[in-house]
Amino acid sequence: MVSVMLLPHGYEGQGAEHSSARMERYLQLCARDNMYIADVTTPARIFHILRRQMKANFRKPLIIFTPKSLLRHPKAVSTVEELANGSFKEVIDDVTADVKKVKTLVFCTGKFYYDLLAVKEELNREDVALVRLEQLFPLPDKKMKDIIAKYKNADDIVWAQEEPRNMGAWSHLMMHFSDVNKFRVASRRFYAAPAAGSAVRSKAETPASNRLCL
Repeated sequence: MVSVMLLPHGYEGQGAEHSSARMERYLQLCARDNMYIADVTTPARIFHILRRQMKANFRKPLIIFTPKSLLRHPKAVSTVEELANGSFKEVIDDVTADVKKVKTLVFCTGKFYYDLLAVKEELNREDVALVRLEQLFPLPDKKMKDIIAKYKNADDIVWAQEEPRNMGAWSHLMMHFSDVNKFRVASRRFYAAPAAGSAVRSKAETPASNRLCL
């Protein structure tokens, strides 16, 4: 049995069950490498993580959060080369960033990467690097630390999430990443519900809209 769950998750101004798969609840179940939790950003990453799941000589659950809007996002695409010869990457660095210019290093996950990318391009922020955390558990903490060390001029390290502060992966990072004290968190405010219930309110509240992340 392969044991894979694909759960819709992404704050897109829809209802609660459409917006949140309650990522934080699955992350609270994680211990001793008992499962995989991922929030991937490209077709190639989905392909390769499923391939890894099939080829592994052991079986444990794989939970993938899958935003619906990425099915039609013009930038959420992969080449044939990436599908045929690539591999699953737990962390994706910003290959477009000039390391010497970067002052703000932003870690994010899933669909929110594309929201932040749009703001970065709109503002022409060459001093910002966007790093995608594709696998949340087991947390690739060494790779994250290597990326932080790479951007020596970055004096602002950010964890950016579209979920409210008391949801999403922020509490997971606080428990599992020793360098989290260096991070500035950018998120929606604490919220009792998993979605605003209004597309207009949802758009106004997102950290990408009010530039909190960059």
